[in-house]
Amino acid sequence: MKLDLQLLEFAKTMRHNATDAENLMWQILRAKRFMNLKFRRQHVIKPYIVDFYCHEIGLVIELDGSQHRTDDAIEYDAKRTKLLEALDLRVVRYWNHEFLKNTDVILENLWSICLKLKDD
Repeated sequence: MKLDLQLLEFAKTMRHNATDAENLMWQILRAKRFMNLKFRRQHVIKPYIVDFYCHEIGLVIELDGSQHRTDDAIEYDAKRTKLLEALDLRVVRYWNHEFLKNTDVILENLWSICLKLKDD
C-alpha cells in the first residue's frame, strides 16, 4: 500500500512539473477533445507511471526527452514497454522536440493508431 501512495504522490508531482510537450499534448487530449476518448495523464499502471493513458482503447502515449537516449534509459524503456504490452496495452512513443516541431504530423499518426484500436 505504501508504494501505491508514493506512486500516486509522484504522479501528482509530475503533473505539476510537465514539459512543454506534455502540456501541449494534455491540452489536445483532455476533456475528450481528441476523438471523444478519455485520457488520463501521469497515470499509475504499477509499477510505472505513464504520461497519457486511454483505458477505452488500451493506449499508452509516452513523450520522451533527451534523458531517454542513454543506454540505461533505452533498456529501461524497452523493459517497461514489454511489461505494458503484456497487459494488452499499446505503447506509442514520441520525442518531445518532434512533437513540438511536427505536432500535426504526430497527431495524424496518433489519430490513425486510435482509429485502429477502436476498430479492434
